[in-house]
Amino acid sequence: MISVLLPFHNERENLLQLYNGLTTSLVKLNTPYELIFIDDGSTDNSVQALENKTGNDKVILIRLEKRLGKGRALNHGLRKAKGDIIVFMDADLQDDPDDLPALIAKINQGYDLVNGVRFKRRDNAVIRFYSRMGNRFLAKFLNSPFTDINCGFKAFRRSVLDEITLYANNFRFLPLAAYYRGFRVAEIKVHNKPRIHGKSKYGARKLIFGIFDTSTAYFLYHFAEQPLYFFGIIGGGFFLVGLVMAVILTIQRLFFGMLLYQRPALLLSALLIIVGLQIVMTGIIGELIVYVNKRNKS
Repeated sequence: MISVLLPFHNERENLLQLYNGLTTSLVKLNTPYELIFIDDGSTDNSVQALENKTGNDKVILIRLEKRLGKGRALNHGLRKAKGDIIVFMDADLQDDPDDLPALIAKINQGYDLVNGVRFKRRDNAVIRFYSRMGNRFLAKFLNSPFTDINCGFKAFRRSVLDEITLYANNFRFLPLAAYYRGFRVAEIKVHNKPRIHGKSKYGARKLIFGIFDTSTAYFLYHFAEQPLYFFGIIGGGFFLVGLVMAVILTIQRLFFGMLLYQRPALLLSALLIIVGLQIVMTGIIGELIVYVNKRNKS
């Protein structure tokens, strides 16, 4: 079965056309499917566009009382999904339902995850620039093989989720996480249509959060398995600076008779040593947590 997850917020004018396009494409595949629409706190009565469709056993509608964000909306949808192949797709009609069979065909060739690559993008110049820079950053610092990781149109096997936990906004890095876990991944070109109805949800706020998400991804994929490396470098730096200051102050007191009780440097050196040790201990605790988790999984 194929489960298509469609989170939306205020997309009333797009949903019926999206439904019609998807059913047309999915029928051609001759495979059982379900469409899971997740209403992420819409205020424009978007669900009314689907009222005549929810009686169909192929359509599931999940209504969230308030807006939680795309990542949490997708998690709600995943709890209901029964398919062994999962598809993520935006509901603004910029993703073309006609491209869905190509994604599924690639999965059937033996790939675990297939990510879309938007060509002839219809987004504004700022979004395209941000996306291009983000993909270059990931390629350089995380060895990402993907050229459009932020594309919301992707298909993957359910087995991918057995190894990867989705939370908040890390759904956008699902392809990269799958690649690091050793799953077979691929990309295919997908159409990117201009938005005709509604307003884009991609503003300055998401751009800023995207930078933080990218930084989080960098940390997770470099240090999640060995947190002591990260915390050890930082904590060790603090400790060494504090230790050097303490040695200098001790020499000044023993050989030059300088009084230390009025020296702020004495307190600063002690603080740096203590903070450094605490940061290193945090890394050690992290290593223990990783070890216990690995042992439990094995």
